[in-house]
Amino acid sequence: MLTVGEILLSAREKQGIQLPEVEKQIKVRAKFLQAIEENNWNFFSSKIYITGIIKNYSQHLGLDPKKMLAFFRRDYERKEEVKFKTRVPSKYLTPETKRVAIAILSMIVIFFGLYFGYQLKLFFSPPTLTVLSPKTTTFTIEDRVRFIGKTEKDAAVTIFGERVYQDKNGVFTYDFPLKTGKNELVIEIIGANGKKTTIQKTYTKTNPF
Repeated sequence: MLTVGEILLSAREKQGIQLPEVEKQIKVRAKFLQAIEENNWNFFSSKIYITGIIKNYSQHLGLDPKKMLAFFRRDYERKEEVKFKTRVPSKYLTPETKRVAIAILSMIVIFFGLYFGYQLKLFFSPPTLTVLSPKTTTFTIEDRVRFIGKTEKDAAVTIFGERVYQDKNGVFTYDFPLKTGKNELVIEIIGANGKKTTIQKTYTKTNPF
């Protein structure tokens, strides 16, 4: 029985498409696409990111995303091993013990509810950008400014059509040339979930004379 990774790999190879081409089209790093093709789920930090990539990758190859996600759930859940402890008969539990157990169970349910809610928010939200440098927007003698930003490490950053890569912490740099007057720097960021953020920064170079 074929896995979702094998199906995607086979479809890509039949169409003669290389991973760098797919990366450019759907804005997902080739290493993540390769991990999907190899069914290497441990490569990812969240199941939600995996489903988002599979959906976009399937659509790009002309496959049915719903079927591909169904194959993924089958493959993924098959590897999940859940072991349950033997239930303690309720007759051995005192009223106080029952109250404590219910309180702990409620806290666990609330914790996981908040956690999955946070994960869903991350999945459906566009990526964010933190400007680390420069701290000022006005320059006098500089011919260029080094822009340093931080975003999600799985996101695709593009500046003036040029792909800019982050380090393992999500930090990236870009040397932006300055001319006298206002200079517009436009940064496009596409997250692993396909959501897009566009940031526009204006830097002004004044004439020192």
